Amino acid sequence: MSEPYKAPEPHVHAFRAVLALAQRLRYLMDDRLRGDGLTTQQAALLTVVEALGEPSLKEAAAGLGSTHQNVAQLVASLERKGMLQIAADPADRRRRRLVTTSANAEYWRERNIGDHATVATWFSGLSPGELETLCGLLDRVLTDLK
Repeated sequence: MSEPYKAPEPHVHAFRAVLALAQRLRYLMDDRLRGDGLTTQQAALLTVVEALGEPSLKEAAAGLGSTHQNVAQLVASLERKGMLQIAADPADRRRRRLVTTSANAEYWRERNIGDHATVATWFSGLSPGELETLCGLLDRVLTDLK
């Protein structure tokens, strides 16, 4: 099998390999979510909103590593699906906060077991120690890029 991401420079090879992996994982998860009318990006936004605890749109965009405009489109779609709400900030009524809904929590409660098992199969070629090393290295790169 051809590996078009390979490059003689290790940093370019790493970039291309991580990009190829990200694209493949996104494709696979999009395929799993498609039947429910969701995308991996929408799921990622919901994860960021929960992790940040009622962020503003700007904070969510920064957490997702995306633009305000792209996140606004994701928010509108998730609002229509009943998975996300925009609420006034109690400290400053002019500010808006993103809040996940109980319908969102119920949806993922039912999906997570199967999704987590599937993701585990995607990484089954790595030992637990290798997975830990991979996560540590990726976390370092992500931290350095902020």
